[in-house]
Amino acid sequence: MRRYNQRVYRLARAVLRSDSEAEDVTQEAWVRAYAHLDQFAGRAAFSTWLSRIALHEAWVRARRGNRFETIDPDPGVEGREMKGASAGRDPEGEAFGREVRSLVEAAVEALPESYRTVFMLRHMEEFSTAETAELLELSEETVKTRLHRARSALRQELLAEAGAGIKQAFPFLGNRCDRMVESVLARIGDGESANRRCDSDRSPTR
Repeated sequence: MRRYNQRVYRLARAVLRSDSEAEDVTQEAWVRAYAHLDQFAGRAAFSTWLSRIALHEAWVRARRGNRFETIDPDPGVEGREMKGASAGRDPEGEAFGREVRSLVEAAVEALPESYRTVFMLRHMEEFSTAETAELLELSEETVKTRLHRARSALRQELLAEAGAGIKQAFPFLGNRCDRMVESVLARIGDGESANRRCDSDRSPTR
């Protein structure tokens, strides 16, 4: 259970967008898997079999609540692989990492369920295209199309959420800039380095 709980929870949440209901589905999936363990024939991996049970349970709940969303038309934006960058372990880096994670979670939440589930399986759980197609009972081409559209929509959502904050990325002001000035002036023998400071409203060339 500890090995697969996160995967099952993520899949359920991709469908239901509710922490509590995703937890309920995760628990129900394990109970059902145990009750029907004799039906596991080994034709697929146990994790795939378990994930399918969880997805079907989540879909049943979604239908009851009429929560299925329509698939948006293709945004028409070329998709590119999303590459993650790990934040540093310093407090500032960790805070930035939490903020980025929050933005990503909100952007994934905004996706239609069909795209969100494919994205979760392919990127977060690292299922192959073939495995994702088998689990969702789709063609591989459909999986690729939905993943492409999910990436495009995510990119647009993240850019919209970041807004003006994008211009503040990669800062080199304040203490970092001061240290650079001190180091450079020390090397060239300028004794006035103590009077040089970098602020956000000053030119970084001063």
